[in-house]
Amino acid sequence: MDKTYYNPDDLKKFSKIGEFGKELADKFFSYYGEVFKDGELSAREKSLIALAVAHAVQCPYCIDAYTVDCTEKGVTEPQMMEAVHVTAAIRGGSSLVHSVQMMNRVKEVSM
Repeated sequence: MDKTYYNPDDLKKFSKIGEFGKELADKFFSYYGEVFKDGELSAREKSLIALAVAHAVQCPYCIDAYTVDCTEKGVTEPQMMEAVHVTAAIRGGSSLVHSVQMMNRVKEVSM
């Protein structure tokens, strides 16, 4: 296995985060479980959203987990890739929209 900053085996230890703080971990996992149940959005749709967000926050553990979860929920490879492209478009657009601040400032200092 190639060396990385992230150990893929650590994903399997996620359920153990309560070892150093059980009360808050229990609350988190309870909330987390409720969030991902079928509701106004299906569990499948939520998994696809989670995959996109995982790419936005660049969490390799989440990308791993939600790639598997999406696959298990019947999300196709093209659907997953499209979700990642939505992430890329939003991230790129959010960087570009902030260029307005730079443009405003340039105009201020150039006067």
